[in-house]
Amino acid sequence: MPTLVTEPDVSDERGTLLAFLEAQRGGIRRALLGLTEEQARQKPSASELSLGGLLKHVVEVEHNWLRMAQQLPPEVQRDESSWPDSFRLVEGETVAGRLAHWEKVQAEVEEYIRGLPSLEQTFPLPERPWFPPQTRVSMRWMLLHLIEETARHAGHADVIRESLDGKTAFELVDQERATA
Repeated sequence: MPTLVTEPDVSDERGTLLAFLEAQRGGIRRALLGLTEEQARQKPSASELSLGGLLKHVVEVEHNWLRMAQQLPPEVQRDESSWPDSFRLVEGETVAGRLAHWEKVQAEVEEYIRGLPSLEQTFPLPERPWFPPQTRVSMRWMLLHLIEETARHAGHADVIRESLDGKTAFELVDQERATA
């Protein structure tokens, strides 16, 4: 990540964690700067990943973790047959549409986290084969997991973008600053 996350208030753990999450989100958004819809859908490596698909996935994951924490059903139900669609833009979906939806999700996440009495508050994970039975996690754990998940895919996005047109994360940071 070529940007530095600052900590204006060392006593604000939530703010610090949300700032790290936002920094990783920025890596995904920057990877899409200046691309056409067609470029965002391209898969320039041996992987099935595209930048548009990564965007869709991180938005869906962030929203679904928020809904889990709120003990609400997921926005999108996935099973084995629909899992690949979480990594690709399907008919009618656009990068602009996914980015607009992400802005709303990000605001919901921030409002929810800031409104919690404590990051020690826990919630149950749903019964799924990949979760240990009867597991509860804290809101802090969820935030750290979202940072981890988004950072992993921001790294994928860097490689895909560089494969598309040679632009590196550092160049994209400069491009973003020039247009801000």
